[in-house]
Amino acid sequence: MNIYVGNLSRDVTENDLREAFEAFGEVASVKIITDRFTGASRGFGFVEMPTEEEGKKAMEDLNGKDMKGREVTVNEARPRTERRGGGGRY
Repeated sequence: MNIYVGNLSRDVTENDLREAFEAFGEVASVKIITDRFTGASRGFGFVEMPTEEEGKKAMEDLNGKDMKGREVTVNEARPRTERRGGGGRY
Protein backbone atom coordinates (compact mmCIF):
# COMPACT_ATOMS: atom_id res chain seq x y z
CA MET A 1 0.00 0.00 0.00
CA ASN A 2 1.42 3.38 -1.04
CA ILE A 3 0.65 6.24 1.35
CA TYR A 4 0.90 9.98 0.67
CA VAL A 5 2.14 12.19 3.51
CA GLY A 6 1.70 15.94 2.99
CA ASN A 7 2.24 19.23 4.82
CA LEU A 8 5.62 18.05 6.07
CA SER A 9 7.91 20.43 7.89
CA ARG A 10 11.31 20.88 6.23
CA ASP A 11 12.75 19.42 9.46
CA VAL A 12 11.10 16.01 8.99
CA THR A 13 13.51 13.38 7.69
CA GLU A 14 12.82 10.07 5.97
CA ASN A 15 13.96 8.42 9.19
CA ASP A 16 11.33 10.39 11.17
CA LEU A 17 8.62 9.16 8.80
CA ARG A 18 9.88 5.58 8.96
CA GLU A 19 9.78 5.63 12.77
CA ALA A 20 6.25 7.09 12.85
CA PHE A 21 4.90 4.46 10.44
CA GLU A 22 6.81 1.51 11.94
CA ALA A 23 4.59 1.88 15.03
CA PHE A 24 1.87 0.35 12.83
CA GLY A 25 3.82 -2.37 11.05
CA GLU A 26 6.45 -3.08 8.44
CA VAL A 27 7.63 -0.20 6.26
CA ALA A 28 8.95 -1.19 2.83
CA SER A 29 10.14 2.26 1.74
CA VAL A 30 10.07 5.96 2.58
CA LYS A 31 10.71 8.82 0.16
CA ILE A 32 10.48 12.55 0.84
CA ILE A 33 10.22 14.45 -2.43
CA THR A 34 12.87 17.14 -2.82
CA ASP A 35 13.40 20.02 -5.21
CA ARG A 36 15.76 18.78 -7.91
CA PHE A 37 17.70 22.05 -7.96
CA THR A 38 17.96 22.99 -4.27
CA GLY A 39 17.57 19.58 -2.63
CA ALA A 40 15.09 21.10 -0.15
CA SER A 41 12.01 19.15 0.89
CA ARG A 42 8.92 19.97 -1.19
CA GLY A 43 6.76 19.25 1.88
CA PHE A 44 5.45 15.83 0.95
CA GLY A 45 6.51 12.25 0.59
CA PHE A 46 5.43 8.64 0.28
CA VAL A 47 5.55 5.64 2.58
CA GLU A 48 5.05 2.13 1.29
CA MET A 49 3.69 -0.52 3.63
CA PRO A 50 3.28 -4.11 2.39
CA THR A 51 0.14 -4.83 4.44
CA GLU A 52 -3.03 -2.91 3.56
CA GLU A 53 -4.47 -3.41 7.06
CA GLU A 54 -1.39 -1.85 8.72
CA GLY A 55 -1.34 0.95 6.13
CA LYS A 56 -4.98 1.85 6.78
CA LYS A 57 -4.40 1.90 10.55
CA ALA A 58 -1.37 4.16 10.09
CA MET A 59 -3.39 6.52 7.86
CA GLU A 60 -6.23 6.74 10.40
CA ASP A 61 -3.95 7.38 13.36
CA LEU A 62 -1.38 9.69 11.75
CA ASN A 63 -3.65 11.93 9.64
CA GLY A 64 -3.85 15.34 11.33
CA LYS A 65 -1.14 14.52 13.86
CA ASP A 66 1.57 17.05 14.68
CA MET A 67 4.97 16.17 13.26
CA LYS A 68 7.69 18.72 14.09
CA GLY A 69 5.22 21.61 14.31
CA ARG A 70 2.87 20.80 11.43
CA GLU A 71 -0.33 18.77 11.13
CA VAL A 72 0.42 16.20 8.47
CA THR A 73 -2.03 14.99 5.85
CA VAL A 74 -1.95 11.22 5.42
CA ASN A 75 -4.00 9.33 2.83
CA GLU A 76 -3.76 6.67 0.18
CA ALA A 77 -1.53 7.78 -2.68
CA ARG A 78 -3.23 8.13 -6.04
CA PRO A 79 -1.48 6.63 -9.06
CA ARG A 80 0.77 9.09 -10.85
CA THR A 81 -0.68 10.64 -13.95
CA GLU A 82 1.52 11.38 -16.91
CA ARG A 83 2.37 15.08 -16.84
CA ARG A 84 3.28 16.94 -19.97
CA GLY A 85 5.76 19.75 -19.73
CA GLY A 86 4.05 23.13 -19.87
CA GLY A 87 5.10 25.64 -22.50
CA GLY A 88 7.90 23.50 -23.89
CA ARG A 89 8.31 21.84 -27.24
CA TYR A 90 6.82 18.39 -27.72
